[in-house]
Amino acid sequence: MSRIAKATLVSSLLASAVIIWGVHFLQTSERETMYQGVLRDDERRREKMRQREQDLQESVRKRELFERVQTVSGAASQASDSREGS
Repeated sequence: MSRIAKATLVSSLLASAVIIWGVHFLQTSERETMYQGVLRDDERRREKMRQREQDLQESVRKRELFERVQTVSGAASQASDSREGS
């Protein structure tokens, strides 16, 4: 084999190895980036659930406060609903 052929073969092998390593590196970094997105989504979901729970507790607290101040009658609210529907 000539010297030029050997140099071409070695350079082709090196170029292929570098390309394969580069693709593997990119896949690994993209996989990590996607996983970080999943973690961020999970944190957002947990925060949203915490906020909803706080809103529910606030609503329950307000309802209890209003019910102490005002009398609420089931029959009265049903009668007003039936009048509004007519």
